[in-house]
Amino acid sequence: MILWLICLVVGCLILMMARVNAWIWLAAEALWIFMGGAVAHVDLPILVLLAIVMFTPTLLIAIPSIRQSLISRPALDLFRKIMPSMSATERDAIEAGTVWWDADLFSGKPDWKKLFVLSPPRLTTEEQSFLDNEVEQLCAMVSDWDTTVVWQDLPPQAWQFVKDKGFLGMIIPRQYGGKQFSAYMHSQVIMKLSSRSSVAAISVMVPNSLGPAELLLHYGTEQQKNHYLPRLAQGLEIPCFALTSPYAGSDAAAIPDVGIVCKGMHEGQEVLGFRVTWNKRYITLAPVATVLGLAFRVRDPDGLLGDEPEPGITCALIPTDHPGVVTGRRHWPVNAVFQNGPTSGKDVFIPMDWVIGGLAQVGKGWRMLMECLAAGRAISLPSSSVGFSKMATRGTSAYTAMRRQFKIEIGKFEGVQEALARMGGHLYMMDATRRLSSMAVDAGEKPSVISAISKYHVTERGRMVVNDGMDVIGGKGICMGPGNFLARVYQQIPIAITVEGANILTRCLIIFGQGAIRCHPYVLKELAAAADDNHERALKDFDDLLFSHLSFVAANAARAFVGGISCGWLLPAPSIAAKQTRRYYRAVVHLSSAFGLLTDVSMGVLGGTLKFRERISARLGDVLSQLYLISATLKRYEDDGRQVEDLPYVDWSIQDALHRAQEAIVDVLHNFPNPWIAFGLRVLIFPLGLIYRKPSDVLGTRVALAMQTPGAARERLLDDVYIPQGDDPLACGEKAFRLMPLVHQIERRLKDSVKEGALPAAPQSLIDMRDWIALAAERGLLNPEERKVLDDFAHYGDQTVQVDDFSPDFDLEENRQKALDVLS
Repeated sequence: MILWLICLVVGCLILMMARVNAWIWLAAEALWIFMGGAVAHVDLPILVLLAIVMFTPTLLIAIPSIRQSLISRPALDLFRKIMPSMSATERDAIEAGTVWWDADLFSGKPDWKKLFVLSPPRLTTEEQSFLDNEVEQLCAMVSDWDTTVVWQDLPPQAWQFVKDKGFLGMIIPRQYGGKQFSAYMHSQVIMKLSSRSSVAAISVMVPNSLGPAELLLHYGTEQQKNHYLPRLAQGLEIPCFALTSPYAGSDAAAIPDVGIVCKGMHEGQEVLGFRVTWNKRYITLAPVATVLGLAFRVRDPDGLLGDEPEPGITCALIPTDHPGVVTGRRHWPVNAVFQNGPTSGKDVFIPMDWVIGGLAQVGKGWRMLMECLAAGRAISLPSSSVGFSKMATRGTSAYTAMRRQFKIEIGKFEGVQEALARMGGHLYMMDATRRLSSMAVDAGEKPSVISAISKYHVTERGRMVVNDGMDVIGGKGICMGPGNFLARVYQQIPIAITVEGANILTRCLIIFGQGAIRCHPYVLKELAAAADDNHERALKDFDDLLFSHLSFVAANAARAFVGGISCGWLLPAPSIAAKQTRRYYRAVVHLSSAFGLLTDVSMGVLGGTLKFRERISARLGDVLSQLYLISATLKRYEDDGRQVEDLPYVDWSIQDALHRAQEAIVDVLHNFPNPWIAFGLRVLIFPLGLIYRKPSDVLGTRVALAMQTPGAARERLLDDVYIPQGDDPLACGEKAFRLMPLVHQIERRLKDSVKEGALPAAPQSLIDMRDWIALAAERGLLNPEERKVLDDFAHYGDQTVQVDDFSPDFDLEENRQKALDVLS
């Protein structure tokens, strides 16, 4: 009897996960009832009762006409009542871009082949040369200290170099004189520049992200492309794009800036155009731009364009020297001091030809922006965050390896190791996410949801990395000066958090709010079926979708339970994946199924009000995001050739992300409006309790030690960024760090001499260490090569530890003159 009942449970779970049709369910039920009599010897009346109870609903579902009449028609009527209203701008935002791996994560059953089929990212010979030469040269021309204190901008020579070498035309095709670099190369350039100077990175990223070039490529007329794209590529034009208004920041679709359709004079002729009034702020490059991309709302009171009095948001290109255009004033973004400022105009007449795409694109600007934003958001800010995080991690890990307190390197203290582990683990996952997102763009995707995930989570982890770095280097981090490699980045982090959609907005409204409808395999189709005016067709389509949707929910529920009861071991993992990481693939399937189930239950219980329950939406988005970040990390481990030395970073970052995803699910259930449903879901998803733990202390120590050990693993973590030369503090720290193995080897050899009294113990101060080195050499305990190693280590280490100080006037005039001398 017990075995017979176990067969019922196991059989149901298998059939639910296999998503078989109702007739197969009916056959399976008949077989089970037959086995009850033949094997389990169940009494006939009980079997008859079971047959009635099981066969009746199954037959009802199996026969389409009955199912549609009794279930689907009432369900369609109810769905139409609770269906959330959707404005045209909301629909444009949801339908913009493409869905990719995010849809697989919504499915509960990711197809890992989609990731494995993507080749590891590679640069062309031309791209690698540009990165090794022009980008390297630009990095050498700038620093965060000079750009923020001396110039409050890029130095003039650096600006000219940016224009002359084609930095502003990286996304423009070669036929127009551009570089036509891949998205991955674009990402590499921004990452490297960000490891040296945020001003340089921002000045380059904006023209290559959402802006005139991107919009022209996709929507411009041939005349507009032929005129502007060569000039943008050669740096003859500096572009900006004005979208944000004082009273329409995050709600950009509500911009108040207006263009009234009218006729006016242009170049001596009367032409159709707009009388535009705008007031924009936070516009990067606006103070120095020569061409202004402008988004405004069109009104056509006289019907010059047709019957629609308000065609909608429109994008135009306006030369900044056009009469009435106001630019030049600057904002001061938290000590990044890149070119950013307001622009305005009142009753400025512009001809219709200046609309991007011409007359055919009037009113389609919002859709244009939504479709083009995804690619830029997936590349620019994630790449810049990874760049400055690599710089912070390189400098901090080197500092902890050679800086001593209490006669021991501070990197051996457990508290410091805890911070280092977070830095290394987060950075590995951040870089993996950056790479995968740019690969998606290169594969032809416009990943709107994935770009939001990348932007939010990579910038937030960048904040964590820099905060931990500041905690570790202590007093050196809070004293400004050219020797401080972290302070400016620490100050500038809110910029990445705020722009291209503030992170609060991105987390609460976009990731899940957009993804739940766009990435779900059935919801958008159900909305379309419910909106169909042909009632017979609507019922048929809705019926098919409804029962496919219910089958989908059942499959996710079954997989979630199987994953929870077996800690993931009974769920599938791709056979081509590395053995060391297969448990993580199973965990993703488990939490993906749980996420899909939780999403459907939340939409069913909350209906159209879900989009107003921002905290629940945000936590659901957190689950989806962590699954994407884990997928990117697994992909990176495979692409890098399964480097065993990288496993501490892989294990730490994925275990941390799994725990975060689990906590997000628990938080959703703790705040779910129906506690009984929440309790049932928790038992279903985590029948054995919470199974994903934070990374252990032992694992954290492994990560911290790997970061403080020179070698290939550390270089893979920190590769492709700028490493300064000379006496730059970051360069000195790296030079001292690379000497550490030889220094330790020499110290071990001298240990017996210290014990025997032939040599005093090495001092903690690197300045005093020079006298100790001289004494050891004088007593014949060091050969010339060893003495040079120790002398260099003492010099570079001391340069790293020192803190900048200034005269009472902070040497501002002297610093400016030095910068001029260097540039000349």
